[in-house]
Amino acid sequence: MSGMLMLRFTGLLHPAALALSGVLLSCGAQAEPVADFYRGKTVQMLIGGAPGVSYDFVGRLAAQHMPKYIPGEPTFIVENMPGASSLIMTNYFYNRSKRDGSVIGMPNTNIIFEPTLKLLSRDGGNIQFDINKFIWLGTPVQEPQVMMVWRGAPAQSLEQMKTTKLRFGSAAIGADNYTLPNVVNRIWGTKNEIVAGYKSPNDIFLAVERGEVDAVSAALSTFLVNKGDWLRDNKVVLLMQFGLVRVPELPDLPTALEQAPSPEARDMLHFIGTKFALARPFVLPPDVPADRVKALRTAFDALMKDPAFIADAKKLSIDIKPIDGETMTKMIADLNATPQPIIDRLRAVIAP
Repeated sequence: MSGMLMLRFTGLLHPAALALSGVLLSCGAQAEPVADFYRGKTVQMLIGGAPGVSYDFVGRLAAQHMPKYIPGEPTFIVENMPGASSLIMTNYFYNRSKRDGSVIGMPNTNIIFEPTLKLLSRDGGNIQFDINKFIWLGTPVQEPQVMMVWRGAPAQSLEQMKTTKLRFGSAAIGADNYTLPNVVNRIWGTKNEIVAGYKSPNDIFLAVERGEVDAVSAALSTFLVNKGDWLRDNKVVLLMQFGLVRVPELPDLPTALEQAPSPEARDMLHFIGTKFALARPFVLPPDVPADRVKALRTAFDALMKDPAFIADAKKLSIDIKPIDGETMTKMIADLNATPQPIIDRLRAVIAP
């Protein structure tokens, strides 16, 4: 019998053996907990938008491809929870979802602005979450909102809109397709009328085709996926894109930021444009264990490089341009540090 076995038999353990066994136990303990948690687990993805729109497409693609990058390879299920520009989903997510890493949220980006602008709840009374306690995984997409008018409508340019009224279709106060036409009214002096109450972007697109409204502002991917023929067949005039820079898909379409009529307007439009750089946020609720946060952020970053995920997104006219969780967290902190005079002026501009 070896010397080590003799020592074990007598109830003693050689110091070298003790050190080795400690390393092995430590490695095993550290390597398995995340995998053990997720193995056989179902991860719920809550999407704060209706089925059949860009938010839904991106979330479902992630749910399809992301599990293989998470230790233990859990199953994903997707649940749509639209309403109030995803305020309903976000309140539910923050207050009622499990905080163990088994629930991922995908809110509308309006939620990111709520602590400062209070667009969805003017007195803050309907806000039941603290944006600074969320844990951000990142965003797969940076995409602008594109403002467009049906060809043949009474006004066909920003200049003409200053003297001629256009009707813009919208979902509700606080939604991008309500806020942006209103911003254009306040900054450029246009005369847009906003017709709210449509349930989804597809309903607004149909209203434009029927002549119920003249124009719409929509997420680029939602527009290209659902109404790519409008662009191909020259059915609409594109007026501007709302983002920080021109996207490769629309290199000749100026941003609102480029057309800002004053330095103050430029500051406000830069604030708004940041939102569209964080176009499809993935988030965890507070208090998720740090090792699971790290695993999910690593899985998200790996997903953003997955050729199959990128190819499937491209089929839906979704261009994957990710921002990771740490960068996104800093960008949101910078937004929350915006000087109050700019916030006050922007709230006045955006207010219904």
